[in-house]
Amino acid sequence: MTLAPPPSALADTVLDRLTVGYATATDPARAERSAAYLKGVAPFLGIPAPQRRALSRQVLDPLPPPDETDCAAIALRCWELPEREYQYFAVDYLRRHVRRLSSGFLLVVRHLVSTVSWWDTVDALAAHLAGGLVAADRALVTEMDAWIEDENLWIARTALLHQLTYKQATDSERLVDYCLRQSGHRDFFVRKAIGWSLREYAKMDPAAVRDFVAGAHDRLSPLSVREALKNL
Repeated sequence: MTLAPPPSALADTVLDRLTVGYATATDPARAERSAAYLKGVAPFLGIPAPQRRALSRQVLDPLPPPDETDCAAIALRCWELPEREYQYFAVDYLRRHVRRLSSGFLLVVRHLVSTVSWWDTVDALAAHLAGGLVAADRALVTEMDAWIEDENLWIARTALLHQLTYKQATDSERLVDYCLRQSGHRDFFVRKAIGWSLREYAKMDPAAVRDFVAGAHDRLSPLSVREALKNL
């Protein structure tokens, strides 16, 4: 399902400033290298991350804080622009304002995860947007339970990674259930996400992760096992 950006005067201002500001810093050679590194998922302007963040601060200073409609409009309009740096801006902006967002914003997150999808935006959306929304409203775990079975590998990866920052608050039973449910997935990015999610939880409970991996070793891919045990 395609989401249309809602009307937002703040988004109009932000996007006008953003496109003008970023256009001053393009580097075609760097843009070509960046696009190649990310397998051509999107074109780039070629702006290094520190410079991009400095330009973003200029774009937003001084502007009022957004409401949820503003956040949706800014993110969706950035996703409509071809160059990847605009989507990086949107992810950074949403991370900054995630506490202003209601549970209903998960629909927008799903759209962003499943559109122009690659790990560079999906992982931050998973850990900080989906994860933040679920932490604020535990009723949303039922959505994650559906996402883990989704045919879109990036939606499934988001479900695997949404607890990445939870630390002691991690629902370990749900985590290992998700890992088992996707243990046979053919895609590299899902198999690696299984290992990554376990490796992160191992910082809290290394014995539990060792025991789980030992018991499920015949079901987990070598990549998932390697990633899970990397720091143990």
